[in-house]
Amino acid sequence: MILLLRHGETFWNRERRIQGHTESALTPQGERQAAAMARLVADLIKVEPGDWTLITSPIGRARQTADFVADATGLEPDVDHRLSEICCGEWEGQLWADISRRYPDAAGTGDQFFLAPGGETYDDVMGRASDWLGSLPPEPGRRVIAVSHGVWGRLLRGAYAELDRPATVVLPTPQDAIYRLQNGQIDRFDCAPVE
Repeated sequence: MILLLRHGETFWNRERRIQGHTESALTPQGERQAAAMARLVADLIKVEPGDWTLITSPIGRARQTADFVADATGLEPDVDHRLSEICCGEWEGQLWADISRRYPDAAGTGDQFFLAPGGETYDDVMGRASDWLGSLPPEPGRRVIAVSHGVWGRLLRGAYAELDRPATVVLPTPQDAIYRLQNGQIDRFDCAPVE
């Protein structure tokens, strides 16, 4: 089983600014989302006993979120660079509105992140996600909590479900839900609303 979380809301998420590998801290709302997800993770692992591992992207917003999970579960987070968000090259730090004006073909497509000059491609990120997935112990003994990012989590779920690219790039990327990947199924658990 894999419990997959995206980090909570960041200041750049709120501004609709492209993050990629660039750091942006969680907002107060993002901290509340991270705390709510952490409580839900703690509840979910209570009903699935076993040796759980907490793995996080090295990027600060994911690590902040993983710290909430660590506090709620008592697990020590391990860092794995394969869980890093897509590198968005020259677009990092820019507003989506500005990118949409300069690159109209990028606007509103699920593939928009993969068009950034100097950034990673779909195959680059899918390769990292698939490699990480393949390195895990087999089911049913697998017990992993992964804290990562929107694009990376989308591609991990696509790899797990063996979806094609068009279906993968439009998967939702909530910051207040957990995905459980188990026995070929993907289930979404929404957190209680945070204020």
